[in-house]
Amino acid sequence: MSFFIRLGALAYKELLHMVRDQQVVYMALGMPLVMLLLFGYAVSFDVEELPIAVLDHDRTPAARALLRRLEASDAFVVRSHASDGAAIETLMRRGTVRAGVVIPAGFARQLARGEQATYQLLLDGADGTTARIALAYAFGATAARAANDTAHAAAPLLEPRVRALFNPALRSALFIVPGLAAVIIGILAVLMSTITVAREWERGSMEQLFATPVDRLSVVLGKLLPYVAIGLLQLLLVLTAGAWLFGVPLHGSLLTLLAAAVLFLAGALGQGLLISMVTRNQQVATQLGAISGVLPNLLLSGFIFPPDNMPLPMRVLSHAVPARYMVAVMRGVLLQGKHWAQLWPQFVGLALVAAALLTVSTLRFRRSLD
Repeated sequence: MSFFIRLGALAYKELLHMVRDQQVVYMALGMPLVMLLLFGYAVSFDVEELPIAVLDHDRTPAARALLRRLEASDAFVVRSHASDGAAIETLMRRGTVRAGVVIPAGFARQLARGEQATYQLLLDGADGTTARIALAYAFGATAARAANDTAHAAAPLLEPRVRALFNPALRSALFIVPGLAAVIIGILAVLMSTITVAREWERGSMEQLFATPVDRLSVVLGKLLPYVAIGLLQLLLVLTAGAWLFGVPLHGSLLTLLAAAVLFLAGALGQGLLISMVTRNQQVATQLGAISGVLPNLLLSGFIFPPDNMPLPMRVLSHAVPARYMVAVMRGVLLQGKHWAQLWPQFVGLALVAAALLTVSTLRFRRSLD
């Protein structure tokens, strides 16, 4: 019982430190919403109204129908009609258009004879991501046209019927926001916990802590518990804002999400606490926390790049990043409605990383002024 009393006293003391520091309160409650707005609206894989130039050698209703179909996808908008192929390249170099469509002469005759008709799509390969997405939109529009044309002819041998599960409209916001929530909370958890012990050393209050009959585990847990509560509050704020602003659904259990969040926060906070114990300096600890928190969370978590597509060394290293597991849990619970029994590998990963970091932090904390 005395262990829990001492633990509660230390947690209350750390909570008072947070409440009295306005910067910490702003970072804890304001930064998640600011980062959600910035990343949520700035990071998008959707292509809308990509300006294109058209070189139409056919000038037939069939050619115009193809252009209308491309524009109807909302991915393309015709901004210019070129006189030759060189003019399209010139417009792309100027940045006036991002793609070009060349329709050859005889396009309509080939369609009328039931032959395969082709047209050329010129894309700006300097922006490979946009080019690949635009190619997919153009392929979809062409495939729909081909399906209509063959509806009155011989039935195709293979006809894919595509239906996207869990995100029918393929909105990039539904893919980004759940992962973004994990990344934001992970980064802030590392940053906030990096100053906990370093602040005690700089203010000279560590000697007072050593004079109390608390053990190392009580100190570690007592300093982390308030930040776990703040992290859960941040998660609820981000989920509410994500549902309100971006329409992110919650198909699974909120309790499953909160249980995973506790393990995730324990790992992220343990990482920051370890940095704080090693450096004993707030400025150095904050810098190390920013480097070790931002880059791995953004690049190795699967938030943008799937871990399975990474080179083997990076894939192995990503297993030490708690956000890798939390991103999968967020998408699984919010979009796919998974429950904990389907997410047990992620729960095991979160528990192992958290146990390792908290154990090292506890062993690294010594009741000594040296």
